[in-house]
Amino acid sequence: MTILLDAMGGDNAPDASIKGAVKAAKEIKSQIILVGKEEVIKSKLKEFYGTEDISKISPNLKIENATEEIVMEDIPTQAIKQKKDSSMVVGFRMLKEGKADAFVSAGNSGALLTGATLLVGRIKGIDRPALAPMLPAYKKSFMLIDAGSNTNCKVENLVQFAQMANIYLKNTYGIKEPKIGLLNIGTEEHKGNELMKETYKALTEKSEELGIKFIGNIEGREIFAGEIDAVVTDGFTGNVFLKTVEGMGKLIKRTLTENLKKNIFRKIGAIGALPSIKALSKAMDYKEYGGALFLGVKKPVIKAHGSSDERLFYTTLKQAENFAKSTAIEELEKEISKM
Repeated sequence: MTILLDAMGGDNAPDASIKGAVKAAKEIKSQIILVGKEEVIKSKLKEFYGTEDISKISPNLKIENATEEIVMEDIPTQAIKQKKDSSMVVGFRMLKEGKADAFVSAGNSGALLTGATLLVGRIKGIDRPALAPMLPAYKKSFMLIDAGSNTNCKVENLVQFAQMANIYLKNTYGIKEPKIGLLNIGTEEHKGNELMKETYKALTEKSEELGIKFIGNIEGREIFAGEIDAVVTDGFTGNVFLKTVEGMGKLIKRTLTENLKKNIFRKIGAIGALPSIKALSKAMDYKEYGGALFLGVKKPVIKAHGSSDERLFYTTLKQAENFAKSTAIEELEKEISKM
């Protein structure tokens, strides 16, 4: 397996991407190719590891030179078309040509979606690929789809999101009948805007035909109870929800840490609870869950968090290897073609 990493993408690149790749290379069997400005990458390797020769650091690390980079301020379509030697476009080209099995980037989300759609290609029958991260819930995880790639959706888009989530969770996580809910402001069928009401109606009518276990509308407060496998929504709502969850996780960890350190008595009292506290912190930390797969694209494209640090790049690269090894995309193509 070969995994491409956009070394120039993200708020903390290339430092964090390089360090994350080096750490991941020690634990996974796949070859990791850092795509980006070679002179910059070699300079950082010299600074961090005392050598510019990446093969001396790890035999399964390589560099693919790309002289340009797409930044967050770039207009997605223009950037993909004009910056043909950017780390993102070079990565997509290599993925399409079969020179790699997966591509990871923490760069411009819009450009990543545009490039994945235009350069790698959509699965036939899928109108819009969607970001689908896995998030923590009580004693399990759940998929959020869409988490930010399609801010304006039609009913048929949300129905396809439910289809993709259903097929992917069955084939990758072995969930026999994934429970799929529609994120809404109430559980009643008449709640929500026109998009949500019409989607509720469509999923109710088509769920048997599509083999989906649609459990109806679900409110945000119910999602974390551990009773649902996928939450379907439009990209605008999904992205707001995702970032709110991340912020709440940070708040809980920070508040807990500060309270436990307030005085010596609390510190002593916390000793016995340390395993539980660490488990809670890990469960609430989005960095433990890696990146988000673009479901609906012909090959694995994984969006890492824009603020990814060394640890999150490391986690996402390990996750990318699992994506590449699975047959989820092939199964998705097969099932969608039947429909």
